[in-house]
Amino acid sequence: MTVSPLVWGVTIVVILALLAFDYFFHIRKAHIPTLKEAAIWSSIYVGLALIFGGVVWVLGGSQMGTEYFAGYITEKALSVDNLFVFLIIMASFRVPREDQQKVLLFGIVFSLIARTAFILLGAALINSFSWVFYIFGLILLITAGNLLKPESTEGDDEANNFIIRLARKIFHTSDSYDGDKLFTMENGKRVLTPMLLVMVAIGGTDILFALDSIPAIFGLTQNVFIVFTATAFSLMGLRQLYFLIDGLLDRLIYLSYGLATILAFIGVKLVLHALHENTLPFINGGEHVSVVEITTGLSLSVIVGVLLVTVVASLVSPAGKAMTAVNNARRHADAYLDLHYTADPEERERVYKALCDEEQDILKMDLKYRDKVKDIEEIRETVARAHSEHERYLSR
Repeated sequence: MTVSPLVWGVTIVVILALLAFDYFFHIRKAHIPTLKEAAIWSSIYVGLALIFGGVVWVLGGSQMGTEYFAGYITEKALSVDNLFVFLIIMASFRVPREDQQKVLLFGIVFSLIARTAFILLGAALINSFSWVFYIFGLILLITAGNLLKPESTEGDDEANNFIIRLARKIFHTSDSYDGDKLFTMENGKRVLTPMLLVMVAIGGTDILFALDSIPAIFGLTQNVFIVFTATAFSLMGLRQLYFLIDGLLDRLIYLSYGLATILAFIGVKLVLHALHENTLPFINGGEHVSVVEITTGLSLSVIVGVLLVTVVASLVSPAGKAMTAVNNARRHADAYLDLHYTADPEERERVYKALCDEEQDILKMDLKYRDKVKDIEEIRETVARAHSEHERYLSR
């Protein structure tokens, strides 16, 4: 189905209006969103995405509707996985809790711009060269394999990449934040703040994410309107989702396996489609290869099924519960000890109470699960220091 310029224009205006609303009504004044606020707005954005999908289904037909929902669910799952990296980056730069919303919104906007560019490039390549499907399929199969690799023991130092090191050498940067400002005055000179550097780091990783996500959704549909809207709506509400599931991300211990399965499945689908449309002379003499093609309906069923199994298995897993509690305790202990984390006394009290609650949960768990968590002894030392610091604070 061909989408008219009017529909394109209205859709883009709606997406831009949502981003503007998010900034002026939620981000402009730095604050830490409550769990209730994050839950309400996450639900609203998911609801808007579902309503839009319903409109697409009614006006564009079941094929377009199925393609939209398959693309939206896949991109949403990949976006949740991206939150892990955002969490690492903001922890590396010690971004104050109340300023993290602005960083996330910037990441969403930059991601939308980067992915739109890749969508247009991908569409142009597909229209000109059918063999591009082979490349997209190979990218997804390699990405799926990388997701199954064990985590590096050295940790993810996403913040210390080449762009950041270059920026620190070329420009004058301050060591401390000045609210959510990108520039500040230091010794009479205008310098960059770490806020600008963390945005550069987020932007750099967004480009890498686009290299995986765009081939994935092109494996489900070649309709540029569906690719763009499914990608855009999957990013909407990602900021609120971050604060809603912050602390539960570690619980999804099997998410990488689920995403690897989905990406490998779509990669195979792309290769089969490339064979069906084959024009390469060294494959079957340049003639189309008669192969089974995977339908969009089957793709949607596989994606939903894999994600359900992955999430349920992660939530009921004793190892997942132990990892969540222990890592949350470490995160809250680090936050309490870090004076740059937040200037809000109520937020620090909330963090300490959460730490105490998590310790109680950990004590009830089987030792064989909690002792398997990486760096467990270091985590125990950090938690002990947090308690000592709290005792000193109370004795003042």
